[in-house]
Amino acid sequence: MPRKRKSRRGFGRVRKLPSGRYQARYPGPDGVLRPADRTFATTTDADLWLAKKRVEIEEGRWLDPAEGATTVRAWSARWLAAVSPQLKPKTQASYRSLINSRINPTLGDRELSSLRPITVTEWVAQMKGDGLSASRIRQAYRVLSQLMASAADNGMITQTPCRGVRLPRMPQTEPHILTPLEASRLVRGASAPNDLLIGLLAFAGLRIGEAFALRRIDVDVAGRLLCVDENLSEANGALIFDTPKSHQKRVLSLAPSLVKRLAAYLDELPGGDDALLFTNGAGRPLRYNQWRKAHFDPAVAAAGLTDVTPHDLRASHGTWVADRYGVMTAAHRLGHSNASVTTRHYARPVAGRDAEVATASDAWLEGHDCAPGARKGHDDDDDGTAGVPARV
Repeated sequence: MPRKRKSRRGFGRVRKLPSGRYQARYPGPDGVLRPADRTFATTTDADLWLAKKRVEIEEGRWLDPAEGATTVRAWSARWLAAVSPQLKPKTQASYRSLINSRINPTLGDRELSSLRPITVTEWVAQMKGDGLSASRIRQAYRVLSQLMASAADNGMITQTPCRGVRLPRMPQTEPHILTPLEASRLVRGASAPNDLLIGLLAFAGLRIGEAFALRRIDVDVAGRLLCVDENLSEANGALIFDTPKSHQKRVLSLAPSLVKRLAAYLDELPGGDDALLFTNGAGRPLRYNQWRKAHFDPAVAAAGLTDVTPHDLRASHGTWVADRYGVMTAAHRLGHSNASVTTRHYARPVAGRDAEVATASDAWLEGHDCAPGARKGHDDDDDGTAGVPARV
């Protein structure tokens, strides 16, 4: 029978195994006696290991080995169930899809404690080798990073393995910024009432889901105001009404000409206050792909434009407003809580402004306050950049 003895340091027990090596066991905070994760060549080595384990427990850094043995598959299911109530339905569906299609097939049967940064790096390289887009790879990594950070926060592992991992770069794509006149032509090329919908995208900066979710009660004709407090999205084929992205509800002022046309349209719109402004031929909520193919793309062609998406209209609106009235005003119009989002993803420099700056700089160099013809403050001629065309 193997000989047992107490550790020389008075913590845990050490016994000699038939192999001649030594096994160390220690009592966890719960009093349960647990074996070390390896055996030792000498009793001195075993005692030193027990001493370190005792310090971990006393300092509150000890982790139950059984927790680290939880698989990624089991933890991801538990994590998703816990965070789902705080997520929008579309985000829930996206996380679930990424876990089932990208994380679990490769990492699902691995124990949490077995993952290392190199494991995650190899997983990212595998997805890249499979031809997955940079965007999809980064989305999958973000989900894995969140669930592993949660595992560390809950004492399942000491630290997340999602650190120091290089991700593929996103291709640099720029939105197609239209001029106000081009946007006006696009509105004119659309069939009713899609011209109104497109007008709201271009001249109010709405997200497409926000425009699809507008109801009669959201339009204040007398005050020329529009309340944006709902969004229509699609997840796994199901249409879902929810709050706008980042829950940023807002009230927007509308151009008089646009309000006038909205008022005429509302007079003919059936239903009560909750009636949707825009529906398909059967009176049901719009679906993006169907609407774009049937109505938006033909309007783009009719306007003599190419390579324009509904989202480009929102980016164009943000650019016009930021150029004339500042980024903070553009951020409000677009529903951004942080103006950095506006500048990073939407507002773009307007053509010709850099030359205007150079002209102004020359005047400043000569000691003048402003270059001839340059704008002062926010004053400007009415060339339609900030307003809405007469017919929208």
